[in-house]
Amino acid sequence: MQKIAIMRLISRFLSRAWGAAAILMALLYTAVLAVFAALTAPFWHGKMVSYIAWLWSKLILGTCGIKVELEGLERLNGLKSFVIVCNHQSVLDIFALFAALPYELRFVAKKELFRIPLIGFAMHRSGHILVDRVAGGQAVRHALKIARRGHPIVFFAEGHRYADDQVHPFHDGAAWLAILGKLPCVPAVICGSGALFPPGAWTVKPAGRIRLKLCPPIPTAGLKPSQRDALTRQMEAAVRSAFIAQKAAGC
Repeated sequence: MQKIAIMRLISRFLSRAWGAAAILMALLYTAVLAVFAALTAPFWHGKMVSYIAWLWSKLILGTCGIKVELEGLERLNGLKSFVIVCNHQSVLDIFALFAALPYELRFVAKKELFRIPLIGFAMHRSGHILVDRVAGGQAVRHALKIARRGHPIVFFAEGHRYADDQVHPFHDGAAWLAILGKLPCVPAVICGSGALFPPGAWTVKPAGRIRLKLCPPIPTAGLKPSQRDALTRQMEAAVRSAFIAQKAAGC
């Protein structure tokens, strides 16, 4: 019994050391790649930034030993531009989406991210969308412009990260954009990331798994802006139902 206890302590120590080293490496990847992203962001509608984001995500997830399992990609067949609406457990969600989905994603992000040196510039010039309630109309027009280029737009509809194994009420921004742009909405479920790197954590739990499931798209053609709340609740219900199923299956 004592030997087993010692082995568990060693295993726990090695896991924490790996997790801490992975965070340091992630910071290094970010510092180096942010320079290239900022230099290339003004050109080719941010195409190089998309590749850099994919590489950045692959490096971080690989260093952490985290695998992303994707389900439902076939549901996007035939869709050029669409709105992805998902829950948000961890900063790892961003890397999981970039790494797993074969699209040039553009995220709707808080203005604080746009203030980060180099990263903020790269995000702005490559077409990511700033959440700004003061200039809401301008943000929506910008998002529609990006969507018309064929970029899927990603919303973390809860507005914050939650690692409590619950799906929280969705905001209606995604529904508003989808209805105005006549874009289909794709509810998406992320499961497992909160246990690996919850909000406020300093180290990541390595060698884990994140499950990403895409639900059936919801068409918005013919919907009016006044129906955005009903559409939001429909997407929220789809994500919550799929999340509960993922948890039951042991994500």
